Amino acid sequence: MVKPSYLKMVTDSDAADLISTDLRELGNAAKKLATHAVQLVASGFPAAFLQWLASFAAIYLLILDRTNWKTNILTSLLIPYIFFSLPGVIFFFLRGEFGKWVAAIAVVLRLFFPRRFPDWLELPGALILLIVVAPGLFASTMRNDAIGEAICLIISCYLLQEHIRASGGFRNSFTKANGISNTIGIILLFVFPVWALLVRVL
Repeated sequence: MVKPSYLKMVTDSDAADLISTDLRELGNAAKKLATHAVQLVASGFPAAFLQWLASFAAIYLLILDRTNWKTNILTSLLIPYIFFSLPGVIFFFLRGEFGKWVAAIAVVLRLFFPRRFPDWLELPGALILLIVVAPGLFASTMRNDAIGEAICLIISCYLLQEHIRASGGFRNSFTKANGISNTIGIILLFVFPVWALLVRVL
């Protein structure tokens, strides 16, 4: 004789519990996927590309300041920004023998031939000198740490608000003939520190 089989009736509350459990697991899986994707992306091409982009934006702003961007903005802050954001290949090349020779020549020219040392070379010379003589704590530890990235972010915020103030407002900083290129350059300064700090948080 065949025993009768009984099916358990699934109530509305059981179905709701199953769906909520599935959705919770799906949410956790999506969060892990997003975190791993950001970490994977950050460790590769985008992080390096943004670092190069931010460094060249800072150098571009430094060149503009020496040519036609004559404002009261403290553009010497671009020197520590470049120091902390310069890609490792260029940084350690300048920290080697080549950088020492350039720094020595710059110091000799500045000391003994001050009239032949142009004003526009003072900040680049200071950058080379800083790279060469910086202690290992700054050159190795802080450059690759959240402290250096936070310093870059603070410098970017300061330069942006000073540029907007010097332009006469937010709208003028985007509409004046020379304001657009300066504003874009300053905004590009944000990409590296924001991305690097975001990756550290995630």
